[in-house]
Amino acid sequence: MSIEEYNMKLEVITAIPDDQIKTPSQIPVEIYIQEAEHLLAWCQVDKEELTITGLDWKIVEDLPIRRGALIEAESNWNQARFSRAEAENIWKSETSGGYYLRNELVHHFRYAFRDDSSLILKVNDISKRNTHSGMIQGLRDLYELGIKNRDLLKKIGFDFTMLGQAAKKAEEIGAKYESSSWYSEDYLEAKKIRNQAYTHLKEGVDMVYDCGKYVFCKNSARLKGYRSNHLRKKRLRKTRQNTVTGTEPGTGFEMVQIDS
Repeated sequence: MSIEEYNMKLEVITAIPDDQIKTPSQIPVEIYIQEAEHLLAWCQVDKEELTITGLDWKIVEDLPIRRGALIEAESNWNQARFSRAEAENIWKSETSGGYYLRNELVHHFRYAFRDDSSLILKVNDISKRNTHSGMIQGLRDLYELGIKNRDLLKKIGFDFTMLGQAAKKAEEIGAKYESSSWYSEDYLEAKKIRNQAYTHLKEGVDMVYDCGKYVFCKNSARLKGYRSNHLRKKRLRKTRQNTVTGTEPGTGFEMVQIDS
């Protein structure tokens, strides 16, 4: 069902501009989804009071669709995260082979090009690249350098299959490196859509929360349903911690008794 709701909302969600996107930094998404469901059930009996004070009830009716869209968007992002983590594990297991091959080629090239200072400078530059991306590019550069200087390599009995291995290794590791990056396109897109879906649901939830707080400001029994229980518990824990550590809530300063 959430897939259908996601597809229904995808155009609206992805149209949310970057400067309006909210991130669930204060509350886990799975808890926020639960609280949205609770709010939907809670506000039903208050429909008359809420609509009289200006709440568009269509917002309430739209909450299940927004909630379902976020459920699917969160699932897609989790899948992208797990895929990135899996690719990272594969990438890490193969990097040592890439560095080993790079170093082997550097060793052979230094001897083959020992009488050409310009070529030696290029080889030395490649050998100094200590980043993963530098190693990948180094394999590509060594392949090109070897192809262009075949005659010098032939003189030392060089195994030219190593050049093919370098090109293949650079391509394979490079693809896995990109998919394992925190900046991979699939990962960033899934994360952005998740945040956009969260923003869309939060927009509706906040409208209902704000109206409920206004209408029931003097009715604690009903008011409690228009607040995040998760955030309330966080505030209570923080207050207790401040009390235990002897600090005044909200100040961070220790309270010291002065004897008269």
